[in-house]
Amino acid sequence: MKIATWNVNSIRARADRIEAWLQRSDVDVLAIQETKAKDENFPWELFEKNGYEVAHFGLSQWNGVAIASRVGLDDVERTFPDQPKFGKTEETTVAEARAIGATCGGVRVWSLYVPNGRAVDDPHMPYKLEWLKTLKNHAAQWITENPSLDLALMGDWNIAPQDDDVWDIDWFRAQNATHITDPERQAFAEFLDAGFVDVVRPFTPGPGVYTYWDYTQLRFPKRQGMRIDFVLGSPSLAKRVTGAVIDREERKGKGASDHAPVIVELD
Repeated sequence: MKIATWNVNSIRARADRIEAWLQRSDVDVLAIQETKAKDENFPWELFEKNGYEVAHFGLSQWNGVAIASRVGLDDVERTFPDQPKFGKTEETTVAEARAIGATCGGVRVWSLYVPNGRAVDDPHMPYKLEWLKTLKNHAAQWITENPSLDLALMGDWNIAPQDDDVWDIDWFRAQNATHITDPERQAFAEFLDAGFVDVVRPFTPGPGVYTYWDYTQLRFPKRQGMRIDFVLGSPSLAKRVTGAVIDREERKGKGASDHAPVIVELD
């Protein structure tokens, strides 16, 4: 069984590439982030004609998450319990379309698009940290209550947990950039402390191994990227992992997303 995560950065703009990649990669489950589509604009037929059931959560032209599966799609949840909300006014505060869960072939999958943070002093940063804390508390409870649960927290975490997960840590620090701050890294580490395992890193060791390259400044050809897309597995799931790969080739060419798909093989 092959599961994957991919921030596609607009599912309609990249429909042809996504379809070709699904056929080429032969994945069973794909967690998708940043669809940038409402449910009524989502290309359901793209997945259905290729043998996938799909669940999508999209409220506007921003954010948006989905799960496509050809091994079953049950118990779909939009947002995790108590998911923090964000908005500039009380009227606009909503639980954004950043998390969707489903059970696929016996694996509980969550497609996650963690808030960016925007800037160290931006209101989005405390929102990001509270979002992660709430998710971690629930996820830790899920595996404590059911140690045999095969659970995958998959997606764009918008955090680079280690210095070699960015192309130049000194440059990032000089910019006072997000993604590499101590609070963000601590929030990520708390998932590992709770028992989750970064199941991809052992098969894709760094430095210089990234999942994201900004469109600007020729970051991709210069190999100036970031590792910010992860699959964190429960202890039970981690025992099933036999391989993992970051499909860097999919970042190449016209119309590519700025993120590469991350694939995990399970026995």
